[in-house]
Amino acid sequence: MMPPKPSSRPEKVTLWRYLKLFRQDILSAQPAKLYRAWMAEFRTPFFRSYMVNDPNLIHRVLKERPDDFPKSDRIGAGLRPLLGDSVFLTNGETWKRQRRIIDPSFEGGRLRETFPAMWAAGEAAVVRMKGFADGQPHDIEPETSHAAADVIFRTLFSIPIEDEIATRVFDEFRSYQRTQLILNLAAFIPGPRWMPRFFKSETKQTAKAIRALITDLTQQRLQAIKTGDAPDDLATKIMTTADPQTGETFTVEEMVDQVAIFFLAGHETSASALAWTLYLLALYPEWQDALAQEADTLTAEFSSVSKLRKTRDVFREALRLYPPVPMMVRETTCPENFRHRDVPKGAQVVLSPWHLHRHERLWDNPDGFDPTRWATENGISV
Repeated sequence: MMPPKPSSRPEKVTLWRYLKLFRQDILSAQPAKLYRAWMAEFRTPFFRSYMVNDPNLIHRVLKERPDDFPKSDRIGAGLRPLLGDSVFLTNGETWKRQRRIIDPSFEGGRLRETFPAMWAAGEAAVVRMKGFADGQPHDIEPETSHAAADVIFRTLFSIPIEDEIATRVFDEFRSYQRTQLILNLAAFIPGPRWMPRFFKSETKQTAKAIRALITDLTQQRLQAIKTGDAPDDLATKIMTTADPQTGETFTVEEMVDQVAIFFLAGHETSASALAWTLYLLALYPEWQDALAQEADTLTAEFSSVSKLRKTRDVFREALRLYPPVPMMVRETTCPENFRHRDVPKGAQVVLSPWHLHRHERLWDNPDGFDPTRWATENGISV
């Protein structure tokens, strides 16, 4: 049995047909050649796009010269009503300043410190899903979304998902997900930030409601920090960390931007990864049994996590097959040359974990589910 995979579109389609496919399913809108090509060029009336699968080029864009390939606002424009100027959307010196403040909260033994909150959220999720052991099919995505949101609130603000504000944020965010389009008009038609983006009214309303609720949480925490009553969690750590170069901390609005992306990126991606992993375990019961046996060794002590070697490899394989972020877009700031091909300034550089993780020149049995690959030369070298 092979895990499901979206079918590819025909090699040549009209722009209108492509846009229609893209709106329905971003992956099915792509041609099959991307699973074996190191690079592919796409042209539209408004811009040129280059899908890059060459590991050396990816390293150049993300590692060697990241400042020359900033995040494209074609994608960010559609997310700005909720995310503002969060670290997910910013570039250059603004991004670097934000990272200088945020990064210390996730360094060192911080995962060990937040593990008790994760354990509590996991126990609550197990209780909620006990009724699933009835032999009937169940939609697992709402449960993994609930569990991921619970972890975010417990580690960030030391409150469970049952907290009134946390519940309201979660409910509003589910509404936001249902109304937000994959890509906004700005993804196809370039223009200044003031150009109308034509968001759905419900998208704007839910984004405004979410930011208002996060603002309440942030202001409450600021007051607790002033009175010395704030818990030592991620929110307190971030809000009390000053930029080592300027000595400034985040303003309330800046903190709201960052909490919004923590929730969007940390919640949505984690829920997706967990849902696909559970789905794959249902397809391959032998692996489900193996992980169940391994889970029997797990305790509330963080050190016991290191024993979950099979679990680690199953999650790696699930993330390879179903990456929560299938594509990322950067933009060239000057003329470039990729694989002996001239790339103009302002071109879109698409990095696709989805195609990279299933690339026929990089992986053995690229579409198959095989957690043992991570102990082989193929898994280690890639």
